[in-house]
Amino acid sequence: SEMGNMIKSLFGKKEDKMDAAVSTADAVVEAAPEAAAPVADQPAAGPVHVSDDTFEELVLNAPVPVMVDFWAPWCGPCRMIAPIVEDLAVKYEGRAVIAKINTDENVDVATNLGIMGIPRQMLPRVVPSSDPDIYGYTPVDGPFGARIPVCGDLGDQQAALVGQTCYSPGEAKNTYGTGCFMLMNTGTEPIPSKSGLLTTLAYKIGNRPAVYALEGSIAITGALVQWLRDNLNFFDDSPMVEEFAKEVEDSGGIYFVPAFSGLFAPYWQSDARGAIVGMTRYINKYHISRPALEATAHQTREVLDAMNKDSGVQLKALKVDGGMVYNETLMQFQSDILGVPVVRPKVAETTALGAAYAAGLAVGFWGNLEDLRENWLVDATWDPAMEMGTRKELYQGWLKAVKRTMGWVEQE
Repeated sequence: SEMGNMIKSLFGKKEDKMDAAVSTADAVVEAAPEAAAPVADQPAAGPVHVSDDTFEELVLNAPVPVMVDFWAPWCGPCRMIAPIVEDLAVKYEGRAVIAKINTDENVDVATNLGIMGIPRQMLPRVVPSSDPDIYGYTPVDGPFGARIPVCGDLGDQQAALVGQTCYSPGEAKNTYGTGCFMLMNTGTEPIPSKSGLLTTLAYKIGNRPAVYALEGSIAITGALVQWLRDNLNFFDDSPMVEEFAKEVEDSGGIYFVPAFSGLFAPYWQSDARGAIVGMTRYINKYHISRPALEATAHQTREVLDAMNKDSGVQLKALKVDGGMVYNETLMQFQSDILGVPVVRPKVAETTALGAAYAAGLAVGFWGNLEDLRENWLVDATWDPAMEMGTRKELYQGWLKAVKRTMGWVEQE
């Protein structure tokens, strides 16, 4: 009961609003019960339609945040309440202490929802990420002008993992954007992390067992380049950072730890703050630009080391995607500091590709995962060219620099 009160307090819901939410949910269930008869021309397993006004009222009065995948099919061209997919439903519910990450049936949901006072009917059904039974169909009078099956649904990083065809344990991808997000496939059994990572659901294809992953998030990577551009006015366009970095042979012995809002995986230290260490009068803006790039590679190495430690599997190659993967200098240094090849695919928009793969598998456009592997093509590969001694020295320097950023903000 204390946790229930804490969560209610966290979301700022008073008893009258909670009662209103329950009443609203009951009204929606009356209008659209789970066992309702199928809508015309739709299978019984498909979604049930309710009015926009009813749905809006439910969402506005909900005592918990509405999940992303609950919104996507409704507010998109489908205009329907679609079941939420497993990779997000169980993951988010699990982190809200509602369901276990390794159960398909959510056996503890009823008990936990009762403690928190959340009506079960507010949460959609748990279904596979790629579902041959189909979630529902787009309306003929909608934007697509056709009745198209909706049967694939993946979260952002999970979709990238699928799009990078990381279907075997030990295969990993890293997405380079303003931050970095690395996922490693760990197979059909979740591996609890002891190294500062998140254990998460990756995907579920049809009636096959769910596949799990280890996930590591890095807060500041590409955002550091933006900071050099916008705050220090080093250059006008972010891609110019590579030109600056190539003006010098090395970073001049400095390290740039971008802990602007603390350190994320694998440290999770909110009291850390950003620092440039090792400065001398020799350093110029080109030397600062180079370690700004190298910081992304070092942080990726830290997450990968944690994944290798948790999983017991040594990575053989890292598949990469996102905006920063076109920075050749960064990608070569990434391969050097990891000591494994770095591979960029032909289609770098792997999140969209992964969602398409999930839908294509569901309707039989592709027959199996091997078909997807054959469809995935390599655009560029960077092999390690750095001596082991140099790699070790540089990385040890990075770890030393990271320690200097910790404990900067005094906690009350």
